[in-house]
Formats: sequence, structure tokens, C-alpha cells
Amino acid sequence: MSHAVQERPVTVTPRRPLAHARLPRWTPAAVAVVSIAAGCGIGLAAGWHSKVQWGLISALVFVLGTYALTTKVEGSRQAKDRVATSLVWVCFVLAVVPLLSLAWVTISKGMEVLDGYFLTHSMNGVLDAEAGGGVYHALLGTMEQVGIATLIAAPIGLLTAVYLVEYGGGKLAQAVTFFVDVMTGIPSIVAGLFILATWNLMLGFGPSGFAGAMALAILMMPVVVRSTEEMLKLVPNELREASLALGVPKWRTILKVVLPTAIGGITTGVMLAVARITGETAPVLLLVFGTKLINPNPFEGAQSSLPLYVYEQYAVGTDAAVARAWAAALVLIAFVMILNLVARGIARWKAPKTGR
Repeated sequence: MSHAVQERPVTVTPRRPLAHARLPRWTPAAVAVVSIAAGCGIGLAAGWHSKVQWGLISALVFVLGTYALTTKVEGSRQAKDRVATSLVWVCFVLAVVPLLSLAWVTISKGMEVLDGYFLTHSMNGVLDAEAGGGVYHALLGTMEQVGIATLIAAPIGLLTAVYLVEYGGGKLAQAVTFFVDVMTGIPSIVAGLFILATWNLMLGFGPSGFAGAMALAILMMPVVVRSTEEMLKLVPNELREASLALGVPKWRTILKVVLPTAIGGITTGVMLAVARITGETAPVLLLVFGTKLINPNPFEGAQSSLPLYVYEQYAVGTDAAVARAWAAALVLIAFVMILNLVARGIARWKAPKTGR
């Protein structure tokens, strides 16, 4: 008996391509160029004279154009990824452009009078409205005041952070952490008024660079504590345990293992604190007073500083005084940059060697 075999129709599923359509690598650059042109065109057509408005329109066109083009070619899922990347680039540009603009304006205006004479002479015998004079007395005052403040705040902040991370755990540590957080938000004028009330009014000392340095140290301490604390927390506990297992005392473990491991971050934190206090004017104005003369003694007599010098010269308002203010601002930026480079070199030199 034969059975009839019924053949079923075979359905062939179309193969999906393994590789989806992709935009060329130069697409973001091309979209950026088109967006800049579109932003400038819209700004000109609307009669907007602000380049900031042109930039914001260009950024908006860049994000929308990237999303539309990627959705059409690569799909909506990839378009969302590219939009996120585009937003990151836009935020980066928005952060860098003001910085570059500030650096360019400061350099272009500051180089008009910045020379060897400006760096090696003071304002002694020079009227504020006249051309000439220099910034040597202010540069010397800034170096001494910032140096003294760092000598006061860095060891105290470092030891406080070591206590909080390595030893603290009770109510005292919580209280110290609370007061450090409070001190982080203290305005500079409050620190200056505190030193003025205690050092100058109660104890009877006169204006001096040391008084200004103490106020700057108050502003510097919480930054050092917070940054050092976070760096010490990043040191793996395995390093501590290995050192303690070998019988090394805890204080020696901290000194020889923990601190050298975190020295790079600690140095960076200290330099951030130095940069924070270098541009302060209010404590110097209250406690140091400022002077046109060269005063190398920070413990007696009025002293000048770069931020105060910039403020005083810009307040005069004449072309010569404003030019000196821009040059002093450029010197201040260079001073902080040099300190950062030196600190990075020291941190790299002292950091533990990881290579074999």
C-alpha cells in the first residue's frame, strides 16, 4: 500500500546583512563645518552681532543635523549614541572656548608692557597715571605670602586627611569632616576679617604679609584636606595589609607605602589649593594694605601682591595703568602655571616606579 507524500513549500527567509550602513569617519567634521556656516548665516540674517549667539545656533544645528543624518543612514539606536557623543563635544567646546579667549586676550594685552624692566622694577616714584614702573614688589609679595600660606596649610591639611582616613572613625572624625565642609564654603572676606579681629585688633599687630598669609592658609586648608582625603582613599587596602603583615608599624606603613602611592594626587590637590588662594584680593586688601615700595620682610610693614596690584592699576583707569594691570594678570597666570609644572615634576619624580 503506497502512501502519497505531500511536499511542503519551502519558505526562504531573506538574509539580513551583517554589516549595517555606516557613515564615513569624516562625517562629524563635515557636519560641524556645515553647522558653523549655518549658525553664522542665521546670525547674520537675524542681525545678531554677538558671536556667542552664533556659536549656540551652530551647536544646536550640529546636534540636530547629526541626529537626522544618523537616523536616516544608521538607524535611531545609533543616532542616539552619536547625539550623546555630539553633546559631549559641544560641552567640551563650550568650556574650552572661554578659556582660550581669556588666555588670548590676557596674552595679547599683557605683552604690550611685559618685559625685563617691568619684572625687575617697582612702582616707587611712578605715578599711577604715568607710564613705566613694574611689578617686582607685587611678585615678591605674592611669592612670600603664598609660600608662607602653603607652609602653614599643607602640613595641617595633610595630617588632618591622614587622621580622617587612617585613624578617624568616631564622633571627632565626624566633627572634623563637618567643619572642613563648612570651611570649604567660607568667603575669602570672612577669613580676612577673622585674622583682622584676632591678629591685628586683639593682639595689636600691624599690617604685614604674614597676616595675609594666615588668612590665605584658612582658605587653603579645606581644599588640601578634601583632595588628600580622596587620594588616600584610592590607595588599595591590599598594600596596607601587606605592609602590616610584614610587621611594619602603622605609622611607617602610612609614611612609606600610603603617602608615596598617593603623592601624585596629593601634590595636585595642594596645587589646586595654591591656585585657589593666589588670586585672592580681599584678605590682602584688609591685612596687607599694599604699597608701591619693595618690602622683602613679610612679618613687618605693608606689602603688595599681584591680585591687589591688578585691582589697584585697573581702578586708576588710565591707559598706562590698565596696560600694567593686564601685564600683571599675565604674570599671575604664568606664576600659577610654573608652580603646577614644578609640582607635576616633583610628583612624577617621587611617585613609586611601576615598570619592571
